[in-house]
This record gives sequence, structure tokens and C-alpha cells, in this order.
Amino acid sequence: MQRNYGTAQKLGGRDNQCDATAVATVNGVRAYALLDGIGDKPYVRDWTRKAARRLARTAARLHDAEAGLRHERDYYARENDRQGPWGLSPKACALVAVEAPGLPLTVAWSGDVRAYWLVRGTLRPLTQDHNLRRVYPPCDLYPEGGNRHMVTSCLGSVDTDQDVKDAVGHPAVEAATVHAERGRLLLACDGAYEPHEDAGHNLGDLLYGTPTEAARRVVADAVATALTVTNRPDNSTALVADLYM
Repeated sequence: MQRNYGTAQKLGGRDNQCDATAVATVNGVRAYALLDGIGDKPYVRDWTRKAARRLARTAARLHDAEAGLRHERDYYARENDRQGPWGLSPKACALVAVEAPGLPLTVAWSGDVRAYWLVRGTLRPLTQDHNLRRVYPPCDLYPEGGNRHMVTSCLGSVDTDQDVKDAVGHPAVEAATVHAERGRLLLACDGAYEPHEDAGHNLGDLLYGTPTEAARRVVADAVATALTVTNRPDNSTALVADLYM
């Protein structure tokens, strides 16, 4: 398969770039992964890069985004140093999409990372955030709702689907399917989509040009916008891919 995608990253106001992307192709099946590491330490950065590559390879090999993400979630949950009350091993919000010949696009996520699908100028969200704002949406009494930076699920957690459902009402991993012949896929971390959302920007308006140009525009504008609002931009990462299913 020819390269049909592009990625971009900005450090923002962080000390380390703890986001990572990876793309893997196995027997004609291509997987696109984006991870947003939780924390700002070198060990998180290093783990997230390896975990993104593992996730992309596994999802491509299994021909399905949800199967790949669940496999990797189970793999990390079995690690000894994640057990017990002091399990402090690195974690990341995780998102993966799989493009397989003759099959619909599959998307799976665990955490507050987002996938969007652009078709004929219309941008459609494919994911729902795994954070406390989803659990406690804005209301008259609490206009901000729950803390959007408190994630309710992630890669590296040992919580089961039932654990997460019992606590917050959604499973540890969720998935979506896209039935379309062609479109443009955007994967984004919260540092890439939140500043645009807060400023009322239409992300679809930024997704023109080549995939790399579009990804760079989303990321650069997110950091610039965050600087004007909070002066504390986050790591910002985007992956854009043109898919022909």
C-alpha cells in the first residue's frame, strides 16, 4: 500500500513529547495508532512510543481495531508491576483505526482521544471521550461539567470492562465502524482537538491539502490557539489519512 497518511506533532508547553503515532501494514491490512501518554516524564515518552508500535502491529495482524486494542490492553494488564494499589507503570489514552481491503473501517479507543471522519466537507466524530466530562456533562449548576482531564479508561490500566462500567457507565474499550467508499480520517489527542473546540473552530475547515499538510495545520493552530487562551499548550499530535475502502 502506498503512503496515504501524514502525521504532525508539537511539544507545546511540555518538557517531553509523550504522544506517539504508529502505522503498520500486515498482509495488506493497515492500522493507524495514536497514543497520548499520561504524564510528562521520559519513561512515559519511551513507553508510549513502543506501545504505539505494538498496538498498530497487533491491530493490523488481527484485522480489527477493537480486537487489537483489547489484546494490547490485556497484555499490559498482566504485567506484574501494574498489580496492587501501587501500580504506577506508564499509561496512555489509546486510539487505533484499521483499514482492511473489502471491509469497513474499524475504530477503537480507550481514553480521551478522538477520531473524526471527513466526507464531502462534513466532519463526523467517531468517538466519545473517556473522561469525567462525559460522565458528568455540563448542566445549569455546573456549566463546566466534570473534569475533562480526568480520564476514565486508558491503555495500561488493569480495570476490566465491568470495573469501568460499574464506575462510570461505559466500557474500558469502545469501538465504531464506518461504512463508506472513501473519506479522510483524523486521529487527534486532546492537545490537538481541545483548543479548537474551546475556540469554536470547525476542524473540518483545516483538513485541506495533503494529509501531512492537514495534520501540521491542525497541530500548529491548536498550539497557537492554546497559547492565546491559557498560555499552557499541551502536547499536540494528529494523524490524517485518506482511505479508499
